[in-house]
Amino acid sequence: MSFIRTSFLLLVLTLLFVVIGYALAGPTGIVIALAVSLVTHLWSYWSSDSLVLAMHGAIEVDERQAPEYYRIVRQLAANAHLPMPKVCVLNNPQPNAFATGRDPNHAAVCATTGLLEMLTPEEVTGVLAHELTHVLNRDTLTMAMAATLAGAISMLANFSLFFGSRRDSRAPISPWVGLLVALAAPFAAMLVQMAVSRSREYAADEGGARLSGHPLWLASALRKLEMARGRIPNPSAEAHPASAHLFIVNPLTGRGMDSLFITHPSTDNRVARLEAIAREMGEPLSDAHPPGRPGGAFPGGAGSASPGDGASGRGPWGSAG
Repeated sequence: MSFIRTSFLLLVLTLLFVVIGYALAGPTGIVIALAVSLVTHLWSYWSSDSLVLAMHGAIEVDERQAPEYYRIVRQLAANAHLPMPKVCVLNNPQPNAFATGRDPNHAAVCATTGLLEMLTPEEVTGVLAHELTHVLNRDTLTMAMAATLAGAISMLANFSLFFGSRRDSRAPISPWVGLLVALAAPFAAMLVQMAVSRSREYAADEGGARLSGHPLWLASALRKLEMARGRIPNPSAEAHPASAHLFIVNPLTGRGMDSLFITHPSTDNRVARLEAIAREMGEPLSDAHPPGRPGGAFPGGAGSASPGDGASGRGPWGSAG
């Protein structure tokens, strides 16, 4: 999806914000909504990385604490000509990952403990290449701003639903129309948010596949993540469903209203596209399920660039001690 289309979708979110303000307080509500929208945009721009990491309780780690994980991120960042991002871990059994930050100089990648424990080093490499592609394409800012605006629209619409629109001459929209806006706006915001996310996921899949040089590593990881997400909950994502699109696969279990926040393309479709890229690159389909052992050098990498030894007696992500 082009920059113009992404900007258009963010504009639609802003207009939804303005419409709700108009329903609540007429012209005065428009001014207030525009002011709040501007503050929300600025807040998202400057604080998206720290906000998202704090929201999910992620902690930053260094090379001493997670040598293999850190080394994979460092090598992929070098291959993509990106500054080294923050490397974070979310203590969560669901295998998943996300990236955040307003630009490549203020980026962070975060993997759950479930992902680091359940996937082979090759599959982890595929996932992290996907996330670094989001950073490279500057998707992280757009997706964080979409999440913040969608959440703000929902809160404002709930305010309208519970307190009703102002019944004075300055609010030309009737209370019934205001109620309709309050009910419809969050769903419209989610549709726009989904359009931002789904298009960018396909682009990050392709970019990550080419960055790692092994599309089937990511395809294998996506299969495992999809199988696990329905049976292993992600408490922080369930508490903040508007941020679900930041993760590489939908982190919500689909129970109750959470299913409304499905923001990701079908995993089957993503895998099919990755397999097509693999055929184009000449990768054997036998690599679709990489073993837990060193998977070879990174393309363009220098020195020891294998993802790690997942078959050793110690975990491949932490220290040997």
